[in-house]
Amino acid sequence: MPTFVARVRDSQGTIVKQKITASNLAEARSSLREQGLFVQELKQSGGAVSFDLKKIQTSMAKVTVKDKAIFSRQFAVLVSAGVAMVRGLGVLSEQCTNPKFKIALTAVGADIQQGVSLSDAMRKHPQSFDNLYVSMIQAGEVGGVLDEVLDRLAKLLEDTARLQNQIKSAMAYPVVVGSLATIIFLAMTIFIIPVFAGIFKEIGTELPAFTQAMLDISSFLRSPNVIILIIIVPLIVFAYNRYYSTRVGRETMDRVFLKMPLFGDLIQKTATARFCRTFGALTRSGVPILTCLEIVRDTAGNVVISNAVDEARREIQTGGMISLALQKEQVFPPMAIQMISIGEETGELDQMLMKVADFYEDEVEQAVKALTSIMEPIMILFLGGMVGSILLAMYLPMFKVFEKLG
Repeated sequence: MPTFVARVRDSQGTIVKQKITASNLAEARSSLREQGLFVQELKQSGGAVSFDLKKIQTSMAKVTVKDKAIFSRQFAVLVSAGVAMVRGLGVLSEQCTNPKFKIALTAVGADIQQGVSLSDAMRKHPQSFDNLYVSMIQAGEVGGVLDEVLDRLAKLLEDTARLQNQIKSAMAYPVVVGSLATIIFLAMTIFIIPVFAGIFKEIGTELPAFTQAMLDISSFLRSPNVIILIIIVPLIVFAYNRYYSTRVGRETMDRVFLKMPLFGDLIQKTATARFCRTFGALTRSGVPILTCLEIVRDTAGNVVISNAVDEARREIQTGGMISLALQKEQVFPPMAIQMISIGEETGELDQMLMKVADFYEDEVEQAVKALTSIMEPIMILFLGGMVGSILLAMYLPMFKVFEKLG
């Protein structure tokens, strides 16, 4: 049987380490509780190094928005039905298919059994429950409306997942076609052009400049010098990532992304929908407005938009209005700012934010459809142009040969 090392607190409040032998983690935790000990940390004792495929899969797993949305919806039903929280978490953890999320839910249930609040228990697992999720759960606990907050969280996460899927679907087509075009170009350049190169050499005709350029590219790709290109490309990616990780670099690039043709408008509308949906859900759940803005700032996904939200938070601290602060930054669409302003004036900010979110989510959906319809012919032309350029380069010398024979 495996040995577990636990950090526990006894009835006098003293924290000690203790070893225990059990068949699994749950049994070890249960045994320690029977001894009157409060478990703070429990893990299996390190033994011989072994290849644990299940552990590797768990570490590589990622808790998705869809996982949290399903959990929130099911947990809300259980809570509203009067099922005990620990029992509900146990049921949901057993049927959870994501190994990382399953471990988090089990640990949350164990912490609640020891008297820890749900929000504090979730806060220990930031990879499963982010700041937004924990803050809304905390507001639901304080206000005694946990089931309603879980319903709002489920709706928020479902809308977020739908928005992400729309954007992914828009990007999937150009990525697939671009990758396919690159593979075809490389295959024809490396394997087909050398065959024609031998024919041209035997004929001895003068090659057009375009054909000679394609032959030079083919020779380069088949030579050891191609290693230089293979090294340069990852270096460029690494340099970009390092630059983007800096504050100045990220702010510069995010500003460029917002001004990009076609994609800039989509990014702005997506950010507006996410901001309004998250802000509205938080305020409706009873989270203080300054805390709402801090959370929204951290989940904006774009530094330029985060700065605008942070400026709005400072404006409110000095007695200003959110809409005026957002208008100064000129990041959000004018219509969204006007509707937020109306919501502030009428005292129905959360309802107005939800309406703005609905509107811009529909706008994103239409923008994705328009972008896809525009990208399809562009990518077809791109693919045809790459293949056609190779064919043209190969047939141009033949036209010269036919002229001489004529």
